[in-house]
Amino acid sequence: MLGTAHRPSHVPRRRPRSHARVSSTPVPSSYGQTPLRAVQVLGSGSGAGAHVRSLTAGLVAHGLRVTVCAPGAAEREYGFHRAGARFRPVDARTTAGRVAAVRSACAGASLVHAHGLRSGLLAALALRGRRVPLVVTWHTRPRAEGAAARGVRLLERTVARAAAVVLGVSSDLVDRARERGARDARLAPAALPVPAPPPVRDEARRQKVRAELGVVDRPLLLTAGRLEEGRGYRPLLDAARSWVRLDPPPLLAIAGEGPARSALRRRIEDEGLPVRLLGRRDDLPELLAVADLAVLSSPWEARPVLAHEALHAGVPLVATAVGGVPELVGPAAELVPYDDPWALSTAVTRLLADPLRRARLSAAGRVQAAGWPDEENTVAQVLGVYDELTAS
Repeated sequence: MLGTAHRPSHVPRRRPRSHARVSSTPVPSSYGQTPLRAVQVLGSGSGAGAHVRSLTAGLVAHGLRVTVCAPGAAEREYGFHRAGARFRPVDARTTAGRVAAVRSACAGASLVHAHGLRSGLLAALALRGRRVPLVVTWHTRPRAEGAAARGVRLLERTVARAAAVVLGVSSDLVDRARERGARDARLAPAALPVPAPPPVRDEARRQKVRAELGVVDRPLLLTAGRLEEGRGYRPLLDAARSWVRLDPPPLLAIAGEGPARSALRRRIEDEGLPVRLLGRRDDLPELLAVADLAVLSSPWEARPVLAHEALHAGVPLVATAVGGVPELVGPAAELVPYDDPWALSTAVTRLLADPLRRARLSAAGRVQAAGWPDEENTVAQVLGVYDELTAS
């Protein structure tokens, strides 16, 4: 249930690698003797910090001069300066102040690359009157209804038309950018760091962790994400109600924190659901290592971290067929419609009763994950876009 608009509460604050694996990608010859200067613009809560850090390290490794404009908190978390970038804080409280900070940082830039809609708008305002190419990566799709939805559409149109190139991390975001008037929109999946091997390596340790979760003799289902309304927990708990009848009933463990925790806890207690709220956890790989299934019931995702880590770990996944999830997981997961508790419940129940199918999904997940673009691929694609824009 991991949205890309916010940094999920359960994900550990892992430091991305200090440099991307970029040695096999040549520097485009058009860069010449004067280093290309790229400005990366990142807003608060964009969920793209790890990507920008990785991208920055790769660009610097290719000889580019990179400036990162972001809130000071992002620098403290990701350490862009350690990746070789110059950091310019954007912490002004007013829009005018933030625009001024970005405009100052963009003086002399060869191009500007913004991450997220609001960062894209900020960069577009800062570049008014300057002939500097703007690239905007759309990492997520804002959730909004009514008047707020109309505001989001206006924001999307403004950013899409201001950008020389819009990069979408999933195909539906590319289509959305085109619908909003983007001149050039392309698919550019942002690579996530490959998860470290889980620390659970022997059966004794595995059973100890499972005992701590209360699943010694019953299956463990795992999901993770921020506890918020509209994140798919309602149909997930509806599905959990049917699992009470199974023998033994599986336990659904939810890792994450958020404002909906109290409401979820009340419903779990009132209905006697086999669900446990784990709170904020920094050990998702270890939890996945002891889980029987991972479950993702979101209304929309681009490249969800839970799916990413589950397939890398070889954990069978049941997920909603929304956003970029189908193209991310391919045939390596059971996909169900969103907001269909019966389909979700049935898919989980059938998998729990079919160890052969689980084994096949486990193997397929690792194969699928091995084919995802890595950090080197991501840097190479972005370098190609930069080369096109600066050459023209």
